[in-house]
Amino acid sequence: MEINRIVALLGLCLAGLCACEGPLNNPYPSKDKQANIYYSSFSERPKHLDPAVAYSSDEYRLIAQIYEPPLQYHYLKRPYTLMPLAAQSMPKVTYFDHSGNPLPADTPTDQIAFSQFLISIREGIYYQPHPAFVHDQQGKMRYAHLKPEDLEEISSPIDFASLASRELTAEDFVYQIKRLVHPQLHSPIAGLMQQHIVGLADFAAELSRRYRQEKPKGFFDVRPFSIPGVKALDKYHYVIRIHGKYPQFKYWLAMPFFAPMPWEADQFYHQTLLQERNLTLDWYPVGTGPYMLVQNNPNRRMALVKNPNFHGEGYPHTGEPDDTEQGLLADAGKPLPFIERVHYILERESIPAWNKFLQGYYEASGIGSDSFDQAIHFGATGQAELTDTLREKSVRLQTAVAPSIFYLGFNMLDPVVGGLSEQKRKLRQALSIAIDYEEYISIFTNGRGIPAQGVLPPGIFGWIEGPKGINPYVYVWQHGHPMRKSIEEAKRILAEAGYPGGRSPISGEPLLLYFDTPGGGPDDKARLNWYRKQFAKLGIQLVIRATDYNRFREKMRTGNAQIFMWGWNADYPDPENFFFLLYGPNGKVKYGGENAANYLNPQFDQLFERMRNMDNTPERLALIEKMQNIIRRDAPWVFGFHPKNFTLFHSWLHNVKPNLMANNTLKYMRLEPRRRARMRQLWNRPLWWPLGFLIVGLVLVIIPAWLSYRKRMQATAL
Repeated sequence: MEINRIVALLGLCLAGLCACEGPLNNPYPSKDKQANIYYSSFSERPKHLDPAVAYSSDEYRLIAQIYEPPLQYHYLKRPYTLMPLAAQSMPKVTYFDHSGNPLPADTPTDQIAFSQFLISIREGIYYQPHPAFVHDQQGKMRYAHLKPEDLEEISSPIDFASLASRELTAEDFVYQIKRLVHPQLHSPIAGLMQQHIVGLADFAAELSRRYRQEKPKGFFDVRPFSIPGVKALDKYHYVIRIHGKYPQFKYWLAMPFFAPMPWEADQFYHQTLLQERNLTLDWYPVGTGPYMLVQNNPNRRMALVKNPNFHGEGYPHTGEPDDTEQGLLADAGKPLPFIERVHYILERESIPAWNKFLQGYYEASGIGSDSFDQAIHFGATGQAELTDTLREKSVRLQTAVAPSIFYLGFNMLDPVVGGLSEQKRKLRQALSIAIDYEEYISIFTNGRGIPAQGVLPPGIFGWIEGPKGINPYVYVWQHGHPMRKSIEEAKRILAEAGYPGGRSPISGEPLLLYFDTPGGGPDDKARLNWYRKQFAKLGIQLVIRATDYNRFREKMRTGNAQIFMWGWNADYPDPENFFFLLYGPNGKVKYGGENAANYLNPQFDQLFERMRNMDNTPERLALIEKMQNIIRRDAPWVFGFHPKNFTLFHSWLHNVKPNLMANNTLKYMRLEPRRRARMRQLWNRPLWWPLGFLIVGLVLVIIPAWLSYRKRMQATAL
């Protein structure tokens, strides 16, 4: 009897496990198995979600779904194209002279004193539901003076008993521009915008003076102060006036810095009790976009839900020629967003996140170095291809060259590697040939990159494909692609530079050069050794000077570094955003700018000043070609490589196209939750036979033991 009960109990346990709904390793609630939820991960919580301060990719991946600046990038078109978002149409630009008289559109740049952007915003856009917009019967903010008992059950803004909204107005955009120079904030673009927006520098100074004078402990209202160059004309129109001609300003209007901010939310979040609970704009944004943040738990999960007040937007009708074939226009005209909820899960390590992608618990994934061989192999032609394992799962691969560049820089103030004499140029040219970035890409980035031929990456106006676009000082065009010149050619050029065999003609010793770098830990050892070998090809001895990051920054600021590795990612898709990295007045040592090489060539600077504020015309392209030729000859950089992004995504995720300038791309993506549930079930089937063997083994052990026990009990009783 007892034996039968034990066997029956074990059988029931096995049956119960078999009857479990969904895979046993499912990290999500079973009720959500067919829910329209997009799952992704994060490794570190974003530091800022306030659009006046946020400026990193992990921050933008969230706030770009919540805030809506006037403009956005077209999701499908390439080259990257701006289009209206909160704006009704593209800004109307008018030029003025110093007397305030309007000028024709074709006025030469040097005759334009001011440019005015007139922005018309769409009517009927409302903010997400939020307690900041709730008013009492007297018209006052209901939650403006909270008490501890009011927050007993409040963990996020949506927990308040009442939520409300209001329509977006032009004043909200003006208010946000004022916040860029708010004394309580530290916007990373405050200094730059003070150079461009008329009156913003004086406004910032006055604001700081009043702030020091009043010393407010809570909300410091900037509404009473005005900026001469920024004004709301009425409820739906405002203007921004810029010094001179600055066409690139339109790209800034597509960034969250210029998204609207309701003053009510700013005031609401300045209450001390809310700040003590991390209920701030840096924690819970307030926007008009397709999603709203409802959970911000940096130790577990960040969750977005569809904004019930979203004004609506249709999926694009047009794109590139092959977008139809790729299925990217199948949803043309359908209302956005398609996805109801978005969950970002904390994953501190890359391997667990990768495994969850393989199991179907994340929709998309990058490819880390640890998992690259599991995902990618290179075919006979050198083309990246998915492994059989991922093809069997119908995983798809998207690749795109990033609008970025990594380069090896020379300090042009250095007496050995700097200067513009012919000998100094030839030294840098020889090194540019010897440092084999094709090999670097193969070894250290798993082939994810293309060698740079100049400053501009693909997709930026002025980048030229084919033989006209190569760096002739480093490459020759052969068999339909660029070929790096031989090391023998590099040695010949080095001898012309005065270093035959890589040795000093005076001392006869090998030329000694210094590579300054932060870090230098175990992970950097292989990379630094590789650089040593590249210099050694020419007989040059490279000394690594590794230090901590703060010391490295100090050496760069003071000009005490000789050779260094640096990089740049485009703020906006315009050649000015790359060429300014070599503009003399942006020198890091003298001016504290982004010209880390401290390159100064008056001819280049004159061309840059002519090119920077031009529209994209054949004349501008001709100037860009001249600038490229100058810096290729002078070689202040070894033009390293442009990284190539690899993204994997599952077959149930649709409308995926890499857009490396836009961040508000979640609204375009569409899920098939039922298909995902089937695939998860298929890929995560438990293996029950080991458990069956275990149960049989237990039975075989328990029965003899039980019989022996019963026998002893009966003998004792007798």
